[in-house]
Amino acid sequence: MVKFKSYQNQANLFLKEYLLADPLIPYTSIIGGIFACKMVYDLTQLFSTVHFKSYSSLTRIQRVEWNNRSMSTIHAIFITTISLYLVFCSNLYSDNQLSELITFRSSSSSTFALGVSVGYFIADLGMIFWFFPSLGGYEYVIHHLLSLVAVSFSMLTGEGQLYTYMVLISETTTPGINLRWYLDAAGMKKSNAYLINGVVIFIAWLVARILLFVYMFYHVYLHFDQLYFFVESDTAAKGLEDG
Repeated sequence: MVKFKSYQNQANLFLKEYLLADPLIPYTSIIGGIFACKMVYDLTQLFSTVHFKSYSSLTRIQRVEWNNRSMSTIHAIFITTISLYLVFCSNLYSDNQLSELITFRSSSSSTFALGVSVGYFIADLGMIFWFFPSLGGYEYVIHHLLSLVAVSFSMLTGEGQLYTYMVLISETTTPGINLRWYLDAAGMKKSNAYLINGVVIFIAWLVARILLFVYMFYHVYLHFDQLYFFVESDTAAKGLEDG
């Protein structure tokens, strides 16, 4: 028991001092995100082979997409949960915190979560390229590249993380879209589950991809003075560097 406690303390120390040390958080989280995608892909393949009869009847590329969509679903659930908490529940971006501009606020946990998301986009983009165009055409490539650049910038600089998380809440619609594909692949397109899922997708899309963006633009309007100061200070910093 004493030896186990010693190993546990050493593991916690290694995690705190190395893997989660501030300078290493982005790289640790990206690698963790990539490995998590690989693990989810393999577990989905194993689980589906045993528990879903329709899985074996799918073509090779359909099985790849089946496994790939499980990665997408788990990432969507993870990043949506983190985003909702940080945007609406955490004090990190609260107006009561007057110590720093909203556009500059970040934390170890917020940076780590963005890194995991970057890891997912890298893994998914790699699969899209490898099986191109079976998992998606150029529109998917452009979407993932833009997402990768935006999330990476916010992760590495710590700037604009609040609005990055607001946009990432839109991933709420992803599990429903993936479930729609699963039901179709399983031959359940005429089932009640398919119909109910369609209604849920419509509601989620309305809230997460329309009303949420109205709220985000309203939030930008309310904090326009901070955003203006952020742009001005960034321009001045670049001017000093050039000088």
